[in-house]
Amino acid sequence: MRKLAEAGLDDVRVTSAGTADYHIGKPAFELTILEGEHRGYEFTTVAQQFTAQHFAEADLILAMDGSNVTNILRLAKNPEDRAKVVRMGAFATDHSQGILDVPDPWGYPRDAFEAMYDQLEDAVDGLVMAIKDGRVDEVITQHGEGR
Repeated sequence: MRKLAEAGLDDVRVTSAGTADYHIGKPAFELTILEGEHRGYEFTTVAQQFTAQHFAEADLILAMDGSNVTNILRLAKNPEDRAKVVRMGAFATDHSQGILDVPDPWGYPRDAFEAMYDQLEDAVDGLVMAIKDGRVDEVITQHGEGR
């Protein structure tokens, strides 16, 4: 959200939800918070699970990896829902190896969280630029998961 605010995109609303139910109501994982706070992020919410209702509330649904895409698309009720789903990696600067998943480093050491944040921040920069330049639909057309 900080990068959106820095870009003057104050009208963009962001929510987060996992595709599994085993963390509902819990704060982010300890190493997620530790590395995130080191980078200046705040953690003010608890985990929720993605539901079919999220399609109606969102213009864009960003999935971190292929497994998340599969779980999200199972809940899609129509082609319009499916068309909103794209992996976060589609906004990354380097596609030389294709669209990369953002790995879930849960259970790995701190350096895995550093690498995840590096990858995620690069993709967020690309997403912010795509929003500013009006290219989000173009990225979804090229790389959307529900095509």
